Amino acid sequence: PGPVDLVCEWPVAEIPVVHQTIDAQLILDAAEKARAMFGDGHHVVEDERTWRLGADADVAWINDGTSSGNTIASAIPPVFASYCTLELPDTNEGAELARHEHAVIELLTKQTPEQPWWLGFLDTGASDVVFPYTPRTMVYSGYGYVLVEAGPQQTAQWRDQAFSWTLPELMFPADRSWLVSTMWDDSWTSIGGSQQLVDGLLSDATLGSRARRVTLDQDPTPPGHAVN
Repeated sequence: PGPVDLVCEWPVAEIPVVHQTIDAQLILDAAEKARAMFGDGHHVVEDERTWRLGADADVAWINDGTSSGNTIASAIPPVFASYCTLELPDTNEGAELARHEHAVIELLTKQTPEQPWWLGFLDTGASDVVFPYTPRTMVYSGYGYVLVEAGPQQTAQWRDQAFSWTLPELMFPADRSWLVSTMWDDSWTSIGGSQQLVDGLLSDATLGSRARRVTLDQDPTPPGHAVN
């Protein structure tokens, strides 16, 4: 706190010595609102904590296990006991979407022992990726994601806006016991996990009417929807 003297001179540009005294509190107040834009490329800071960024190795199991086609294996590797799709609510705002997202995270949390979750925010060029000045991790056919190791508490807290949801487009726990993936141009989420997890989605009071079990050889596109 106190006065701060700012002095500048640039002879080549014919700028003489300029002297200004300001109140240091202006700088101190601004510092409270500052946010790091460029980190070390491996970590980001949010909620006064440091979070690890993901790399290609963390999603290699997805890239190696998926392939283009009209099956759920285009989004979910065929390594799980059960699979389903979950239609997104028709509206992209309001109480219905909030209930949907809360129910998804609540069910996944109950089904998962305490551990870190990987959260992937898809860079569409328009959606909020939360940490815009960070390297992208490539998933599927060259889609760039901001991949962060966090947890269920951060899934619905960080993002301000997206096309039709606030949850990350890609989510999976450290033990890879399930995978949740929503492509930017689809109106549903693809999910792979245990039989218990899929049964829980199908029977959930909020999600059950929009959930549909699919097999590996089945077109996962929900009735009334189209692949874009």
